Amino acid sequence: MLDDSEISLLRPPVLTIRNAQPRDLPELNDMIRLLAAHHGDPSGTTPEQLERDLFGPVPWITALVADGEHGLLGYAILVPLYKAQEGQRGMDLHHLFVRDGHRGHGVGQHLVDRARDIARKAGCSYLSVGAATGNFQAHRFYENMDFKPRPVTGMRYLQALA
Repeated sequence: MLDDSEISLLRPPVLTIRNAQPRDLPELNDMIRLLAAHHGDPSGTTPEQLERDLFGPVPWITALVADGEHGLLGYAILVPLYKAQEGQRGMDLHHLFVRDGHRGHGVGQHLVDRARDIARKAGCSYLSVGAATGNFQAHRFYENMDFKPRPVTGMRYLQALA
């Protein structure tokens, strides 16, 4: 029989989900680059651009960070949406990222839960998120968090404003 001194239990990491602060910009920028690289996309984001878009005169996005004992473990970026034909506010969970070694431990779920809270407090009636067609792990994650898949119809167009 083992006595309690011989049992080793892992303590869950201390985790705080909070709004990003200016001191987080270099680490947030690094995680954005990691997510872009994961998807094979280029990343030209700079801490200065993040500062402008998070804390500038016209804040454009909201960023949440998962702050662990030894630094940031992940982030989520929210962007406002609007369905004019229905008069409904929404939020797009534009990015959700958790560092390697910390996935599968609830960090992403905590970020999504806080994103929902922020969207509700902003008067939003929905939260949307996208995932790449072949990213089945992300599909399962979002469906397990009660997101409903919806078909993509039509084309989206882009025009550069130089």
